[in-house]
Formats: sequence, structure tokens, C-alpha cells
Amino acid sequence: HVQLVESGGGSVQAGGSLRLSCAVSGFNYRNYCMAWFRQAPGKEREGVVSRVSDGSTSYADSVKGRFTISKDNAKNTLYLQMNNLKPEDTAMYYCAVETGRIRPDGWLLESTYRNWGQGTQVTVS
Repeated sequence: HVQLVESGGGSVQAGGSLRLSCAVSGFNYRNYCMAWFRQAPGKEREGVVSRVSDGSTSYADSVKGRFTISKDNAKNTLYLQMNNLKPEDTAMYYCAVETGRIRPDGWLLESTYRNWGQGTQVTVS
């Protein structure tokens, strides 16, 4: 049974930083794709950044140069470092994981993932 637990959200002023964490349990696969999504009020969930098992990453244009995804294998934890935050980054942030070799065009698609965390709120003012 896969469990994902996000933490690290909060309220910050524009230009500030936050680091989100996603503790993953019950998931131990050679090939996988992990990602961060976000959903602002009244908007659809969008893919922010993904990382696959070979270390390749994909970032949404809106966060390139500001957000960084990383993974601590020893802790089985996925991170999202968010710098230079903007009010438009305000959203509920979710981590997601999926097994197997996923085509790059699917890395940031919501429909790719079956396993989701409960989300952590980020508010930028």
C-alpha cells in the first residue's frame, strides 16, 4: 500500500522560499516517475515538476529557474525547493508517484499517476 505524506507548506511573502517534502512509503520500484502538482482555487491541477528513476526531470515553464526537485533515497523522500516565490504560486501542492517507464510526454500529466498525497497549502502574498 503506497502512502505519500506532504509537508512543508505555509505562508510566505513574495520573493521568499519554501521546501516541500513528500515522504513515500510502500513504494520500492526500479522504474518510476515522481512529480509535484499544484491546484489553485478554481483552476485545474497542473504538473509543476517531475523526476524519473534515471534522474531526468521536467519542469513547467512557469517554475523553471525557481523550483528544484530532488530525492533522498535513504529517506525515501521527495523534495520541492521553491525559491523566489510569486503570488501566482499560491496553491495546494501534491506529490504523486507511478511505477514503470513513463513516456516523457506523460511526466506532467495528472492522468499518469495513481498514487497521490493529501496536499500541502502554499500561500504567497
